Amino acid sequence: MSSPSKPSVDPALRAAALESKAWPFEEARKLLKRIEKHQTRHDYILFETGYGPSGLPHIGTFGEVARTTMIRRAFELISDMPTKLLCFSDDMDGMRKVPDNVPNQELLHENLHRPLTVVPDPFGEYESFGHHNNAMLRRFLDTFGFEYEFASATDYYKSGRFDDILLRACERYQKIMDIMLPTLGEERRATYSCFLPISPTTGRVLYVPMKDVDGADGTVTFEDEDGTDVTLPVTGGNVKLQWKPDFGARWAALGVDFEMYGKDHQTNTPIYDSICRALGGHAPEHYVYELFLDQNGEKISKSKGNGLTIDEWLTYAPTESLSMFMFQKPRTAKRLYFDVIPRAVDEYYQHLAAFRRQHNSQELKDQLMNPVWHVHEGKPPEVDLPVTFALLLNLAAVANAETKDGLWAFIQRYSPDTTPETHPHVDQLAGFALRYFEDFVRPAKQYREATAEEAAALRDLSDTLAKLPAGSTPQDIQSAIYDVGRREPYTKQNKDGSVGVSLAWFNTLYEILLGEKQGPRFGSFVALYGIDETRALIERALAGELIKSAA
Repeated sequence: MSSPSKPSVDPALRAAALESKAWPFEEARKLLKRIEKHQTRHDYILFETGYGPSGLPHIGTFGEVARTTMIRRAFELISDMPTKLLCFSDDMDGMRKVPDNVPNQELLHENLHRPLTVVPDPFGEYESFGHHNNAMLRRFLDTFGFEYEFASATDYYKSGRFDDILLRACERYQKIMDIMLPTLGEERRATYSCFLPISPTTGRVLYVPMKDVDGADGTVTFEDEDGTDVTLPVTGGNVKLQWKPDFGARWAALGVDFEMYGKDHQTNTPIYDSICRALGGHAPEHYVYELFLDQNGEKISKSKGNGLTIDEWLTYAPTESLSMFMFQKPRTAKRLYFDVIPRAVDEYYQHLAAFRRQHNSQELKDQLMNPVWHVHEGKPPEVDLPVTFALLLNLAAVANAETKDGLWAFIQRYSPDTTPETHPHVDQLAGFALRYFEDFVRPAKQYREATAEEAAALRDLSDTLAKLPAGSTPQDIQSAIYDVGRREPYTKQNKDGSVGVSLAWFNTLYEILLGEKQGPRFGSFVALYGIDETRALIERALAGELIKSAA
Protein backbone atom coordinates (compact mmCIF):
# COMPACT_ATOMS: atom_id res chain seq x y z
CA MET A 1 0.00 0.00 0.00
CA SER A 2 1.01 3.59 -0.52
CA SER A 3 2.06 5.83 2.35
CA PRO A 4 -0.85 6.96 4.53
CA SER A 5 -1.87 10.58 4.76
CA LYS A 6 -0.70 12.47 7.85
CA PRO A 7 -2.91 15.51 8.34
CA SER A 8 -2.11 18.40 10.67
CA VAL A 9 -5.15 19.65 12.60
CA ASP A 10 -5.90 23.04 14.14
CA PRO A 11 -6.82 22.54 17.85
CA ALA A 12 -9.93 24.71 17.59
CA LEU A 13 -11.13 22.75 14.58
CA ARG A 14 -10.53 19.47 16.39
CA ALA A 15 -12.53 20.66 19.38
CA ALA A 16 -15.39 21.61 17.06
CA ALA A 17 -15.22 18.23 15.30
CA LEU A 18 -15.48 16.44 18.64
CA GLU A 19 -18.81 18.22 19.22
CA SER A 20 -20.26 18.29 15.71
CA LYS A 21 -23.50 16.37 15.13
CA ALA A 22 -22.87 15.93 11.40
CA TRP A 23 -23.10 12.19 10.69
CA PRO A 24 -19.49 11.79 9.41
CA PHE A 25 -18.19 13.09 12.74
CA GLU A 26 -20.56 10.89 14.71
CA GLU A 27 -19.25 7.85 12.83
CA ALA A 28 -15.65 9.01 13.18
CA ARG A 29 -16.06 9.21 16.97
CA LYS A 30 -17.46 5.65 17.03
CA LEU A 31 -14.44 4.47 15.09
CA LEU A 32 -12.08 6.26 17.47
CA LYS A 33 -13.70 4.48 20.43
CA ARG A 34 -13.26 1.14 18.68
CA ILE A 35 -9.58 1.87 18.01
CA GLU A 36 -9.05 2.85 21.64
CA LYS A 37 -10.62 -0.44 22.72
CA HIS A 38 -9.16 -2.88 20.20
CA GLN A 39 -6.21 -0.94 18.80
CA THR A 40 -5.38 -1.49 15.14
CA ARG A 41 -2.99 -3.84 13.42
CA HIS A 42 -1.23 -1.01 11.63
CA ASP A 43 0.33 2.37 12.35
CA TYR A 44 -2.59 3.83 10.39
CA ILE A 45 -6.37 3.39 10.20
CA LEU A 46 -7.53 1.31 7.23
CA PHE A 47 -10.80 2.26 5.57
CA GLU A 48 -12.10 -0.13 2.93
CA THR A 49 -14.82 -0.11 0.28
CA GLY A 50 -15.85 -3.13 -1.75
CA TYR A 51 -17.02 -3.32 -5.34
CA GLY A 52 -18.35 -6.24 -7.36
CA PRO A 53 -17.41 -5.66 -11.03
CA SER A 54 -20.15 -7.94 -12.35
CA GLY A 55 -21.58 -4.96 -14.25
CA LEU A 56 -20.83 -1.37 -15.12
CA PRO A 57 -20.23 0.74 -11.98
CA HIS A 58 -23.26 2.81 -10.95
CA ILE A 59 -23.63 5.81 -8.70
CA GLY A 60 -24.16 3.65 -5.63
CA THR A 61 -20.54 2.48 -5.92
CA PHE A 62 -19.37 6.08 -6.12
CA GLY A 63 -21.54 6.96 -3.13
CA GLU A 64 -19.87 4.34 -0.97
CA VAL A 65 -16.42 5.77 -1.69
CA ALA A 66 -17.62 9.37 -1.29
CA ARG A 67 -19.27 8.70 2.07
CA THR A 68 -16.34 6.66 3.35
CA THR A 69 -14.04 9.52 2.41
CA MET A 70 -16.24 11.95 4.33
CA ILE A 71 -15.92 9.79 7.46
CA ARG A 72 -12.21 9.38 6.83
CA ARG A 73 -11.67 13.16 6.70
CA ALA A 74 -13.80 13.60 9.82
CA PHE A 75 -11.66 10.99 11.62
CA GLU A 76 -8.50 12.84 10.62
CA LEU A 77 -9.78 15.89 12.50
CA ILE A 78 -10.29 14.07 15.77
CA SER A 79 -7.24 11.78 15.71
CA ASP A 80 -3.53 12.12 14.96
CA MET A 81 -3.43 8.67 13.37
CA PRO A 82 -2.85 8.64 9.60
CA THR A 83 -5.38 6.89 7.38
CA LYS A 84 -5.63 4.86 4.17
CA LEU A 85 -8.54 4.04 1.90
CA LEU A 86 -8.47 0.73 0.03
CA CYS A 87 -11.00 0.29 -2.80
CA PHE A 88 -11.26 -3.47 -3.20
CA SER A 89 -12.69 -5.10 -6.33
CA ASP A 90 -14.12 -8.63 -6.03
CA ASP A 91 -13.07 -9.34 -9.58
CA MET A 92 -12.31 -13.04 -9.05
CA ASP A 93 -16.02 -13.75 -8.57
CA GLY A 94 -17.62 -15.94 -11.19
CA MET A 95 -19.98 -14.13 -13.56
CA ARG A 96 -23.32 -15.60 -12.55
CA LYS A 97 -25.54 -13.38 -14.72
CA VAL A 98 -25.02 -11.43 -17.95
CA PRO A 99 -25.82 -7.72 -17.44
CA ASP A 100 -28.61 -6.36 -19.63
CA ASN A 101 -26.79 -3.14 -20.56
CA VAL A 102 -23.65 -4.41 -22.30
CA PRO A 103 -22.99 -5.58 -25.89
CA ASN A 104 -21.97 -9.05 -27.12
CA GLN A 105 -24.42 -10.90 -24.90
CA GLU A 106 -23.73 -14.24 -26.56
CA LEU A 107 -20.00 -13.95 -25.84
CA LEU A 108 -20.72 -13.34 -22.17
CA HIS A 109 -23.20 -16.22 -21.96
CA GLU A 110 -20.45 -18.51 -23.23
CA ASN A 111 -18.30 -17.44 -20.27
CA LEU A 112 -20.80 -17.69 -17.43
CA HIS A 113 -19.33 -18.72 -14.07
CA ARG A 114 -15.76 -17.94 -15.12
CA PRO A 115 -13.88 -15.36 -12.98
CA LEU A 116 -14.63 -11.82 -14.13
CA THR A 117 -10.96 -11.21 -14.90
CA VAL A 118 -11.07 -14.14 -17.33
CA VAL A 119 -14.36 -13.28 -19.04
CA PRO A 120 -13.62 -11.47 -22.35
CA ASP A 121 -14.39 -7.76 -22.43
CA PRO A 122 -17.62 -7.33 -24.45
CA PHE A 123 -16.46 -3.83 -25.39
CA GLY A 124 -13.18 -5.15 -26.80
CA GLU A 125 -11.12 -2.57 -24.93
CA TYR A 126 -9.48 -4.40 -22.01
CA GLU A 127 -7.97 -7.71 -21.06
CA SER A 128 -11.26 -8.88 -19.52
CA PHE A 129 -14.72 -7.74 -18.46
CA GLY A 130 -13.44 -7.38 -14.90
CA HIS A 131 -10.52 -5.23 -16.07
CA HIS A 132 -12.93 -3.06 -18.08
CA ASN A 133 -15.21 -2.43 -15.11
CA ASN A 134 -12.28 -1.84 -12.78
CA ALA A 135 -10.90 0.76 -15.18
CA MET A 136 -14.27 2.50 -15.33
CA LEU A 137 -14.47 2.61 -11.55
CA ARG A 138 -10.95 4.03 -11.22
CA ARG A 139 -11.66 6.67 -13.85
CA PHE A 140 -14.77 7.76 -11.96
CA LEU A 141 -12.92 7.91 -8.65
CA ASP A 142 -10.04 9.84 -10.20
CA THR A 143 -12.51 12.32 -11.73
CA PHE A 144 -13.61 13.24 -8.23
CA GLY A 145 -10.08 13.43 -6.87
CA PHE A 146 -10.44 10.69 -4.26
CA GLU A 147 -7.29 9.64 -2.44
CA TYR A 148 -7.35 5.84 -2.51
CA GLU A 149 -5.46 2.67 -3.33
CA PHE A 150 -7.05 0.18 -5.69
CA ALA A 151 -6.92 -3.56 -4.96
CA SER A 152 -7.90 -6.50 -7.16
CA ALA A 153 -9.09 -9.75 -5.58
CA THR A 154 -7.55 -11.63 -8.50
CA ASP A 155 -4.17 -10.06 -7.76
CA TYR A 156 -4.46 -10.72 -4.02
CA TYR A 157 -5.48 -14.38 -4.48
CA LYS A 158 -2.97 -15.20 -7.23
CA SER A 159 0.01 -13.30 -5.83
CA GLY A 160 -0.20 -15.08 -2.49
CA ARG A 161 -1.25 -12.05 -0.45
CA PHE A 162 -4.27 -14.04 0.80
CA ASP A 163 -2.38 -17.33 1.25
CA ASP A 164 -2.02 -17.00 5.03
CA ILE A 165 -5.71 -16.33 5.61
CA LEU A 166 -6.68 -19.12 3.18
CA LEU A 167 -4.48 -21.62 5.02
CA ARG A 168 -6.00 -20.46 8.30
CA ALA A 169 -9.48 -20.89 6.82
CA CYS A 170 -8.49 -24.39 5.79
CA GLU A 171 -7.29 -25.17 9.33
CA ARG A 172 -10.45 -23.66 10.85
CA TYR A 173 -12.80 -24.92 8.16
CA GLN A 174 -15.25 -26.44 10.61
CA LYS A 175 -15.47 -23.21 12.64
CA ILE A 176 -16.43 -21.33 9.49
CA MET A 177 -18.96 -24.01 8.49
CA ASP A 178 -20.48 -23.92 11.98
CA ILE A 179 -21.09 -20.20 11.47
CA MET A 180 -22.47 -20.54 7.95
CA LEU A 181 -24.60 -23.72 8.00
CA PRO A 182 -27.28 -22.52 10.46
CA THR A 183 -27.93 -19.54 8.14
CA LEU A 184 -28.68 -21.75 5.11
CA GLY A 185 -31.66 -23.76 3.96
CA GLU A 186 -31.62 -27.55 4.17
CA GLU A 187 -30.87 -28.10 0.47
CA ARG A 188 -28.04 -25.56 0.40
CA ARG A 189 -26.49 -26.95 3.59
CA ALA A 190 -26.08 -30.33 1.91
CA THR A 191 -23.71 -28.98 -0.74
CA TYR A 192 -22.27 -25.82 0.84
CA SER A 193 -18.58 -25.13 1.24
CA CYS A 194 -16.89 -21.86 2.12
CA PHE A 195 -14.31 -22.68 -0.56
CA LEU A 196 -15.06 -22.23 -4.26
CA PRO A 197 -12.47 -24.07 -6.38
CA ILE A 198 -11.58 -22.92 -9.88
CA SER A 199 -12.05 -25.90 -12.20
CA PRO A 200 -8.69 -26.85 -13.77
CA THR A 201 -10.57 -28.21 -16.80
CA THR A 202 -13.18 -25.50 -17.52
CA GLY A 203 -11.81 -22.50 -15.61
CA ARG A 204 -15.20 -21.95 -13.99
CA VAL A 205 -15.86 -21.05 -10.36
CA LEU A 206 -17.49 -24.17 -8.90
CA TYR A 207 -20.21 -24.26 -6.25
CA VAL A 208 -19.61 -27.86 -5.17
CA PRO A 209 -19.27 -29.70 -1.86
CA MET A 210 -15.82 -30.60 -0.60
CA LYS A 211 -15.00 -34.29 -0.34
CA ASP A 212 -12.05 -33.48 1.89
CA VAL A 213 -10.49 -30.42 3.50
CA ASP A 214 -6.98 -31.07 4.76
CA GLY A 215 -6.01 -28.32 7.18
CA ALA A 216 -2.50 -29.71 7.64
CA ASP A 217 -1.69 -29.80 3.92
CA GLY A 218 -3.83 -26.76 3.03
CA THR A 219 -5.72 -28.60 0.29
CA VAL A 220 -9.30 -29.32 -0.73
CA THR A 221 -10.66 -32.26 -2.72
CA PHE A 222 -13.80 -32.03 -4.85
CA GLU A 223 -15.44 -33.52 -7.92
CA ASP A 224 -14.60 -31.53 -11.04
CA GLU A 225 -17.05 -30.91 -13.86
CA ASP A 226 -15.71 -33.90 -15.82
CA GLY A 227 -16.53 -36.24 -12.91
CA THR A 228 -12.98 -36.75 -11.67
CA ASP A 229 -11.82 -36.02 -8.15
CA VAL A 230 -9.33 -33.17 -7.95
CA THR A 231 -7.17 -32.02 -5.05
CA LEU A 232 -5.94 -28.43 -5.11
CA PRO A 233 -4.00 -26.23 -2.68
CA VAL A 234 -6.14 -23.41 -1.33
CA THR A 235 -3.29 -21.01 -2.07
CA GLY A 236 -2.10 -19.36 -5.26
CA GLY A 237 -5.47 -18.51 -6.73
CA ASN A 238 -6.71 -22.11 -7.06
CA VAL A 239 -9.76 -21.39 -4.92
CA LYS A 240 -11.64 -18.38 -3.65
CA LEU A 241 -13.96 -17.93 -0.70
CA GLN A 242 -17.74 -17.68 -0.89
CA TRP A 243 -18.82 -14.07 -0.61
CA LYS A 244 -19.90 -14.06 3.05
CA PRO A 245 -16.75 -15.82 4.32
CA ASP A 246 -14.73 -13.68 1.89
CA PHE A 247 -16.05 -10.52 3.57
CA GLY A 248 -14.93 -11.60 7.03
CA ALA A 249 -11.69 -13.20 5.84
CA ARG A 250 -10.66 -10.02 4.03
CA TRP A 251 -11.23 -7.99 7.18
CA ALA A 252 -9.05 -10.43 9.12
CA ALA A 253 -6.36 -10.62 6.42
CA LEU A 254 -6.01 -6.90 5.87
CA GLY A 255 -6.80 -5.60 9.36
CA VAL A 256 -9.66 -3.42 8.11
CA ASP A 257 -10.79 -0.83 10.67
CA PHE A 258 -13.86 0.58 8.91
CA GLU A 259 -16.19 -0.49 6.11
CA MET A 260 -19.64 0.67 5.08
CA TYR A 261 -22.15 -1.16 2.92
CA GLY A 262 -25.77 -1.10 1.84
CA LYS A 263 -28.77 -2.21 3.84
CA ASP A 264 -29.01 -5.42 1.81
CA HIS A 265 -25.91 -6.59 3.73
CA GLN A 266 -27.23 -5.65 7.17
CA THR A 267 -28.55 -9.08 8.17
CA ASN A 268 -25.20 -10.61 7.23
CA THR A 269 -23.16 -8.35 9.50
CA PRO A 270 -23.09 -10.85 12.41
CA ILE A 271 -21.87 -13.52 9.96
CA TYR A 272 -19.09 -11.32 8.59
CA ASP A 273 -18.02 -10.38 12.11
CA SER A 274 -18.06 -13.96 13.38
CA ILE A 275 -15.94 -15.24 10.50
CA CYS A 276 -13.48 -12.41 10.97
CA ARG A 277 -13.11 -13.32 14.65
CA ALA A 278 -12.88 -17.06 13.85
CA LEU A 279 -9.91 -16.26 11.62
CA GLY A 280 -8.19 -14.26 14.35
CA GLY A 281 -9.21 -10.74 13.40
CA HIS A 282 -11.16 -7.91 15.02
CA ALA A 283 -14.38 -6.98 13.23
CA PRO A 284 -14.19 -3.42 11.89
CA GLU A 285 -16.53 -0.56 12.66
CA HIS A 286 -19.48 -0.66 10.26
CA TYR A 287 -21.88 1.84 8.75
CA VAL A 288 -25.00 0.67 6.94
CA TYR A 289 -26.62 3.02 4.43
CA GLU A 290 -29.99 2.84 2.72
CA LEU A 291 -30.21 1.70 -0.87
CA PHE A 292 -30.73 3.87 -3.92
CA LEU A 293 -33.91 3.35 -5.92
CA ASP A 294 -34.81 4.07 -9.52
CA GLN A 295 -37.82 6.12 -10.65
CA ASN A 296 -40.04 3.05 -10.09
CA GLY A 297 -38.88 2.57 -6.52
CA GLU A 298 -36.79 -0.50 -7.40
CA LYS A 299 -33.25 -1.07 -6.11
CA ILE A 300 -30.65 0.06 -8.63
CA SER A 301 -28.59 -2.82 -9.92
CA LYS A 302 -25.43 -3.26 -11.99
CA SER A 303 -26.96 -6.22 -13.81
CA LYS A 304 -30.19 -4.39 -14.66
CA GLY A 305 -28.47 -1.14 -15.52
CA ASN A 306 -31.33 0.86 -13.99
CA GLY A 307 -30.80 4.11 -12.13
CA LEU A 308 -28.12 6.57 -13.19
CA THR A 309 -24.52 6.09 -14.18
CA ILE A 310 -21.91 8.55 -12.98
CA ASP A 311 -21.29 9.68 -16.55
CA GLU A 312 -25.00 10.41 -16.98
CA TRP A 313 -25.09 12.60 -13.89
CA LEU A 314 -21.96 14.47 -14.95
CA THR A 315 -23.50 15.13 -18.38
CA TYR A 316 -26.06 17.41 -16.73
CA ALA A 317 -24.52 18.62 -13.48
CA PRO A 318 -21.20 19.43 -11.77
CA THR A 319 -19.35 16.80 -9.75
CA GLU A 320 -19.94 18.64 -6.47
CA SER A 321 -23.72 18.29 -6.78
CA LEU A 322 -23.39 14.51 -6.85
CA SER A 323 -21.11 14.53 -3.81
CA MET A 324 -23.63 16.64 -1.90
CA PHE A 325 -26.47 14.31 -2.93
CA MET A 326 -24.48 11.49 -1.34
CA PHE A 327 -23.94 13.47 1.87
CA GLN A 328 -27.63 14.11 2.47
CA LYS A 329 -29.45 11.56 4.67
CA PRO A 330 -27.44 8.41 3.90
CA ARG A 331 -29.76 6.29 6.04
CA THR A 332 -32.84 7.32 4.06
CA ALA A 333 -33.73 5.48 0.85
CA LYS A 334 -33.50 7.94 -2.04
CA ARG A 335 -34.68 7.76 -5.62
CA LEU A 336 -31.82 8.27 -8.00
CA TYR A 337 -32.94 9.26 -11.48
CA PHE A 338 -32.72 12.25 -13.79
CA ASP A 339 -35.45 14.32 -12.12
CA VAL A 340 -33.39 14.74 -8.93
CA ILE A 341 -30.49 16.46 -10.69
CA PRO A 342 -31.77 20.09 -10.94
CA ARG A 343 -32.71 20.25 -7.28
CA ALA A 344 -29.40 18.69 -6.24
CA VAL A 345 -27.51 21.32 -8.24
CA ASP A 346 -29.37 24.26 -6.71
CA GLU A 347 -29.15 22.81 -3.20
CA TYR A 348 -25.38 22.51 -3.56
CA TYR A 349 -25.00 26.18 -4.50
CA GLN A 350 -27.46 27.25 -1.79
CA HIS A 351 -25.37 25.46 0.86
CA LEU A 352 -22.21 26.94 -0.63
CA ALA A 353 -23.64 30.45 -0.42
CA ALA A 354 -24.83 29.83 3.14
CA PHE A 355 -21.40 28.62 4.21
CA ARG A 356 -19.67 31.76 2.94
CA ARG A 357 -22.40 34.01 4.29
CA GLN A 358 -22.17 32.51 7.77
CA HIS A 359 -18.45 31.76 7.78
CA ASN A 360 -17.50 34.65 10.01
CA SER A 361 -20.57 34.55 12.26
CA GLN A 362 -21.04 30.83 12.91
CA GLU A 363 -19.17 28.73 15.42
CA LEU A 364 -16.87 26.15 13.89
CA LYS A 365 -19.05 23.24 15.00
CA ASP A 366 -22.00 24.77 13.15
CA GLN A 367 -19.91 25.25 10.00
CA LEU A 368 -19.09 21.54 10.12
CA MET A 369 -22.81 20.78 9.77
CA ASN A 370 -22.89 22.31 6.29
CA PRO A 371 -22.71 19.63 3.54
CA VAL A 372 -20.24 21.64 1.47
CA TRP A 373 -17.64 21.39 4.24
CA HIS A 374 -17.67 17.62 3.66
CA VAL A 375 -17.94 17.87 -0.12
CA HIS A 376 -14.81 20.03 -0.26
CA GLU A 377 -12.94 18.42 2.64
CA GLY A 378 -13.09 21.55 4.75
CA LYS A 379 -12.24 24.09 2.05
CA PRO A 380 -15.43 25.19 0.24
CA PRO A 381 -14.67 27.65 -2.58
CA GLU A 382 -16.09 31.13 -2.90
CA VAL A 383 -18.60 31.12 -5.74
CA ASP A 384 -20.83 33.99 -6.84
CA LEU A 385 -23.89 32.57 -8.58
CA PRO A 386 -26.34 35.30 -9.64
CA VAL A 387 -28.74 32.80 -11.26
CA THR A 388 -29.95 29.37 -10.21
CA PHE A 389 -29.89 26.22 -12.30
CA ALA A 390 -33.70 26.14 -12.20
CA LEU A 391 -33.81 29.66 -13.65
CA LEU A 392 -31.41 28.70 -16.42
CA LEU A 393 -33.52 25.66 -17.26
CA ASN A 394 -36.65 27.78 -17.56
CA LEU A 395 -34.78 30.42 -19.52
CA ALA A 396 -33.65 27.72 -21.95
CA ALA A 397 -37.27 26.64 -22.21
CA VAL A 398 -38.69 30.00 -23.31
CA ALA A 399 -35.73 31.75 -24.95
CA ASN A 400 -35.32 29.21 -27.76
CA ALA A 401 -31.59 29.38 -27.07
CA GLU A 402 -29.60 26.54 -28.57
CA THR A 403 -26.16 27.73 -27.45
CA LYS A 404 -24.66 29.17 -24.30
CA ASP A 405 -24.21 32.47 -26.10
CA GLY A 406 -27.97 32.72 -26.43
CA LEU A 407 -28.42 32.27 -22.69
CA TRP A 408 -25.61 34.68 -21.88
CA ALA A 409 -27.43 37.50 -23.69
CA PHE A 410 -30.15 37.25 -21.04
CA ILE A 411 -27.79 36.58 -18.13
CA GLN A 412 -25.71 39.68 -18.83
CA ARG A 413 -28.74 41.90 -19.14
CA TYR A 414 -29.88 40.59 -15.74
CA SER A 415 -26.39 40.80 -14.20
CA PRO A 416 -24.17 43.07 -16.34
CA ASP A 417 -20.95 42.35 -14.47
CA THR A 418 -21.29 38.59 -15.01
CA THR A 419 -19.25 37.07 -17.84
CA PRO A 420 -18.11 33.54 -18.73
CA GLU A 421 -14.59 34.54 -17.68
CA THR A 422 -15.52 36.05 -14.31
CA HIS A 423 -18.17 33.42 -13.53
CA PRO A 424 -17.08 30.06 -14.97
CA HIS A 425 -19.59 28.26 -12.74
CA VAL A 426 -22.44 30.11 -14.45
CA ASP A 427 -21.00 29.28 -17.85
CA GLN A 428 -20.74 25.62 -16.89
CA LEU A 429 -24.32 25.57 -15.59
CA ALA A 430 -25.57 27.20 -18.79
CA GLY A 431 -24.15 24.29 -20.77
CA PHE A 432 -25.66 21.77 -18.36
CA ALA A 433 -29.03 23.54 -18.55
CA LEU A 434 -29.14 23.39 -22.36
CA ARG A 435 -28.35 19.66 -22.39
CA TYR A 436 -30.81 18.85 -19.62
CA PHE A 437 -33.54 20.90 -21.27
CA GLU A 438 -33.11 19.20 -24.64
CA ASP A 439 -33.06 15.68 -23.21
CA PHE A 440 -35.66 15.88 -20.43
CA VAL A 441 -37.58 19.15 -20.22
CA ARG A 442 -38.54 19.73 -23.85
CA PRO A 443 -39.95 16.21 -24.41
CA ALA A 444 -42.03 16.46 -21.22
CA LYS A 445 -43.43 19.97 -21.75
CA GLN A 446 -47.22 20.11 -21.72
CA TYR A 447 -48.80 23.53 -21.98
CA ARG A 448 -52.48 23.97 -21.26
CA GLU A 449 -55.08 26.46 -22.33
CA ALA A 450 -56.08 29.22 -19.91
CA THR A 451 -59.62 29.38 -18.59
CA ALA A 452 -61.51 32.66 -18.94
CA GLU A 453 -60.65 33.59 -15.33
CA GLU A 454 -57.00 32.66 -15.82
CA ALA A 455 -56.79 34.62 -19.06
CA ALA A 456 -58.13 37.71 -17.30
CA ALA A 457 -55.55 37.30 -14.52
CA LEU A 458 -52.73 36.88 -17.03
CA ARG A 459 -53.77 40.02 -18.93
CA ASP A 460 -53.81 41.91 -15.62
CA LEU A 461 -50.34 40.55 -14.90
CA SER A 462 -49.10 41.76 -18.28
CA ASP A 463 -50.55 45.23 -17.67
CA THR A 464 -49.03 45.34 -14.18
CA LEU A 465 -45.59 44.35 -15.46
CA ALA A 466 -45.81 47.09 -18.12
CA LYS A 467 -46.23 49.71 -15.39
CA LEU A 468 -43.14 48.66 -13.43
CA PRO A 469 -40.23 51.13 -13.67
CA ALA A 470 -37.07 50.19 -15.52
CA GLY A 471 -34.56 48.39 -13.34
CA SER A 472 -37.18 46.80 -11.07
CA THR A 473 -35.61 44.17 -8.85
CA PRO A 474 -36.73 40.55 -8.74
CA GLN A 475 -38.31 41.34 -5.37
CA ASP A 476 -40.28 44.24 -6.86
CA ILE A 477 -41.51 42.02 -9.67
CA GLN A 478 -42.41 39.21 -7.27
CA SER A 479 -44.49 41.65 -5.19
CA ALA A 480 -46.35 42.76 -8.30
CA ILE A 481 -47.05 39.12 -9.21
CA TYR A 482 -48.41 38.54 -5.71
CA ASP A 483 -50.65 41.60 -5.98
CA VAL A 484 -52.18 40.35 -9.23
CA GLY A 485 -52.72 36.90 -7.74
CA ARG A 486 -54.49 38.21 -4.66
CA ARG A 487 -57.92 37.38 -6.11
CA GLU A 488 -60.30 34.46 -6.19
CA PRO A 489 -59.69 31.57 -6.58
CA TYR A 490 -56.06 32.15 -5.59
CA THR A 491 -56.49 33.76 -2.17
CA LYS A 492 -55.72 32.07 1.11
CA GLN A 493 -56.01 33.15 4.73
CA ASN A 494 -52.66 33.63 6.44
CA LYS A 495 -52.16 32.75 10.08
CA ASP A 496 -52.05 36.44 11.03
CA GLY A 497 -55.45 37.01 9.41
CA SER A 498 -54.12 38.73 6.29
CA VAL A 499 -55.02 37.63 2.78
CA GLY A 500 -52.26 35.74 0.99
CA VAL A 501 -51.79 34.06 -2.36
CA SER A 502 -52.02 30.30 -2.74
CA LEU A 503 -49.67 28.12 -4.77
CA ALA A 504 -52.47 27.67 -7.29
CA TRP A 505 -51.65 31.09 -8.75
CA PHE A 506 -48.03 30.15 -9.40
CA ASN A 507 -49.02 26.70 -10.67
CA THR A 508 -51.21 28.51 -13.20
CA LEU A 509 -48.21 30.53 -14.38
CA TYR A 510 -45.98 27.47 -14.63
CA GLU A 511 -48.51 25.31 -16.49
CA ILE A 512 -49.71 27.93 -18.98
CA LEU A 513 -46.49 29.88 -19.60
CA LEU A 514 -43.77 27.28 -19.02
CA GLY A 515 -45.55 24.01 -19.72
CA GLU A 516 -44.46 22.53 -16.40
CA LYS A 517 -46.02 21.56 -13.08
CA GLN A 518 -43.49 23.54 -11.05
CA GLY A 519 -40.95 26.24 -11.64
CA PRO A 520 -38.63 28.88 -10.19
CA ARG A 521 -39.43 31.97 -8.17
CA PHE A 522 -41.35 33.76 -10.87
CA GLY A 523 -40.16 37.26 -10.08
CA SER A 524 -36.55 36.14 -10.59
CA PHE A 525 -37.51 34.45 -13.84
CA VAL A 526 -39.16 37.62 -15.19
CA ALA A 527 -36.14 39.71 -14.18
CA LEU A 528 -33.85 37.30 -16.03
CA TYR A 529 -36.01 36.78 -19.11
CA GLY A 530 -37.14 40.40 -19.33
CA ILE A 531 -40.45 42.18 -18.66
CA ASP A 532 -41.20 42.81 -22.33
CA GLU A 533 -40.31 39.24 -23.22
CA THR A 534 -42.55 37.91 -20.44
CA ARG A 535 -45.46 40.03 -21.65
CA ALA A 536 -44.92 38.66 -25.16
CA LEU A 537 -44.86 35.15 -23.69
CA ILE A 538 -48.22 35.78 -22.05
CA GLU A 539 -49.67 36.94 -25.38
CA ARG A 540 -48.35 33.84 -27.12
CA ALA A 541 -49.85 31.64 -24.44
CA LEU A 542 -53.28 33.31 -24.64
CA ALA A 543 -53.19 33.03 -28.44
CA GLY A 544 -52.57 29.27 -28.17
CA GLU A 545 -49.14 29.51 -29.82
CA LEU A 546 -47.28 27.74 -27.01
CA ILE A 547 -49.59 24.74 -27.20
CA LYS A 548 -49.12 24.57 -30.98
CA SER A 549 -45.34 24.87 -30.73
CA ALA A 550 -45.16 21.90 -28.37
CA ALA A 551 -47.44 19.71 -30.47
